[in-house]
Amino acid sequence: MKHPDLSSRQLRAFLTLADQRNFTRAAQASHLSQPAFSTLIRTLEEALGTRLFDRDTRSVQLTPEGRLFEGPARRLLDDMGSALADLADHVERRTGRVRVAALPSLAAGWLPAIFKEFQQRWPGITLELDDALSDACIALLRGGRVDFALAASDAGTASASDLVARRLCSDRFHLVCRADHPLATEPRLTLKKLAPWPFIQMTRNSSVRQSIDAVLHPLRLNATFEVEHLATVMGLVEAGLGISAVPALTLFHFRRETLATRPLVHAALQRTVHIVRRREGSLSVAAQALHDLIVARLGGPKPG
Repeated sequence: MKHPDLSSRQLRAFLTLADQRNFTRAAQASHLSQPAFSTLIRTLEEALGTRLFDRDTRSVQLTPEGRLFEGPARRLLDDMGSALADLADHVERRTGRVRVAALPSLAAGWLPAIFKEFQQRWPGITLELDDALSDACIALLRGGRVDFALAASDAGTASASDLVARRLCSDRFHLVCRADHPLATEPRLTLKKLAPWPFIQMTRNSSVRQSIDAVLHPLRLNATFEVEHLATVMGLVEAGLGISAVPALTLFHFRRETLATRPLVHAALQRTVHIVRRREGSLSVAAQALHDLIVARLGGPKPG
């Protein structure tokens, strides 16, 4: 048996009549003329293939089938009301969940201030953050585990057919060394002047390392350590075990009296930070709001 298509107006009319037990009062309560109200009840009964009310000149009573239908009808309307309320809360950004993947330097640097501003505006929305290297951020995005990613994506990722990447900024590199290191006062810093000194490298899958390797050839650095975390770079540099080069957005790790940071003169030595999303499908209202806030606040940050 094919299930009939029932409207919320029919269900409301049925329940109003079940409560009022009188067509005139039920029509008035529904803000309808009595003929229009009667038509709603008749079409409902025709759709269901059974009488729902016994009518006489004095009162209206539910039939056994009407009593059987009353409970489900109330639940249907309640569920519909809850669904519409939930959707309205979601659309109005009163509830929701947004998942973001971001480079650790961005996640620890300027993203927390954005999250704070967002939650002050929309406290009912839950924010989730995965801090990971660029490749891992993109993998989380492609796997559908995050709504969008903040990554230092290369040209291939930025132009991938399944992704949409919007440039946020170009992040230039700085030398980090001890404050008493000879390079701390070198008049004009170049990569060539860094080459003889012990150098602390990031791992090959990091955007920092990839940016440096892209412009080094054929120059070779005197790499002594290869580490995963900028905090480790800071500790090794502070101990006098080497120097390093890091993007401007990571310099908060190195703001210590014992250390010096200097901009490096090399036009190509930079990483481009993108906000990346999947091409297919739209963002939720909450995710779009956070995406737009990040673009508004960080579409042209002034690193360093």
